[in-house]
This record gives sequence, structure tokens and C-alpha cells, in this order.
Amino acid sequence: MQTITFIGNGNMAKSIAQGLKGKYNIEVVGRNMERLDAFEAALGKKVEKFPLDDFDITDKTILLCVKPGNLESVAKQLKGKAKLLLSVLAGVPVEKLKKKIKSKAVVRAMPNLAASAGASMTTLTGDAEHREEAEVLMRSAGSVLWLESEKEIDIATALAGSGPAYLALIAEALADGAVNQGLKREDAMLVMRGLFAGFGKLIQEMHPALLKDSVMSPGGTTAAGYSTLEKGRVRASCMEAVEKAYKKAVDLSS
Repeated sequence: MQTITFIGNGNMAKSIAQGLKGKYNIEVVGRNMERLDAFEAALGKKVEKFPLDDFDITDKTILLCVKPGNLESVAKQLKGKAKLLLSVLAGVPVEKLKKKIKSKAVVRAMPNLAASAGASMTTLTGDAEHREEAEVLMRSAGSVLWLESEKEIDIATALAGSGPAYLALIAEALADGAVNQGLKREDAMLVMRGLFAGFGKLIQEMHPALLKDSVMSPGGTTAAGYSTLEKGRVRASCMEAVEKAYKKAVDLSS
């Protein structure tokens, strides 16, 4: 079984590792051994744990899961040359990664937290000769899409990478709305989760506009609620959220 080396042990690393643990051996590298122990406990599987100081990456397949601002300090503590470096650092371009960390190939990957359930939407770009290897690896955590440019993956980061936070806000707000009208909190949460579970399946089959039109009958309850969302600029705010997140990714690349 192939070994995947995680450098970093935060939420994203844990989510991806949950998706990969059945198909790969996992080793994790970090500064704090207590946090590495917590990583192992959260994963529910034995992993090899190593301190970051002078860690040798020679011929390893690396998943770099540190914060973009920590790239410089982490890179200085690595030695050797990796076989493949997959980076989940938002906005950090391939050329910068190659300058900081020695590797035969570099691929940028942008998964999301649904990786922990094997349901991430992961976008990839980078050294095309390693496209298949990167796709096979990340497909263990969900769906994958190879993009042809780093601009595209920065845009996709703003959509799929950040998207769970946007949808969580909407989910919480809808449940709060039901509670505000008198539904018990626990019932509102169950209804909301059922809504999202069903919607997730429907959106795979239908265009959003057609899905909306199939629910919204003239003068009905959905139309009344929908008009309120439009008055509140929910559509425009979602588009602006993607724009702001994309611009932040571009800022991180400089």
C-alpha cells in the first residue's frame, strides 16, 4: 500500500486523511507531537508521526496542508527532494512552491472539508505529466476536476473550497427562520439536514434554474419566500462572495 505523507495536521489535513486512510498508509509531519497524537486519534487509525525538524522528503508523495503564511518557515525545515508535491495552499502558485520545496513534480489541489466523508469536490492543476497520479489520489476523497490554469483553480477555490462555509451559513439561517416561526430547534435541524441531503442529489441531475422553477408555483409559498431572498440581494451577495474569495486567493499568490 502506497504511503502518503501529510505535512501539516489541521482540519483540512484531517479531512483528506479520513478519505484516504482506507487506501493508503498515512504518515504525518508537524511541529507539535501532542497535535500529531490528536490527528491520529481523530483519524482512528495508526499513523507514523514525525517532527518537522530536518524531515527528509526524498522520493515521498507529499500532501502539503499548512497555512500559506507558514510555507517559508516549513520549507526551511525540509530536506531532500520529493517525488510528488500536492499542495492545498490557497493562492500559492506552482512556481513559488517549486522555489521553496524541492520536488520532481508539483500539483496544486483544492479539496474541501467534505473529503472527510469521501465527498470532496477537488480541483487540480500543475505538472500535467502527473495528472493521472494526482487524480487517482484525490479521487479517494471524492470527485476531481483537472483545470488548465492556475487562474481557474483560484476561482474554483472561491467556489468549492470556500463553498461549504457559505452553504453552512445558509443552512443555519434557514433553520433559524423555522425556529423563529415556532418549529422546535431539533426538528428544524432535522428538516434542514434532510433538505440538504435531498438537494445534493437533485442538483447532480438538474440545472439550478430548472430545479427552482419546478418548486416555485405561481403565487405560492416558495414564490413568496424567493422574492424576499431577491430583495435581500442573496444572489448578488453569493456572486460577490466568490469574487472576494478569488481576489483574496490572487493576493496570497503575490
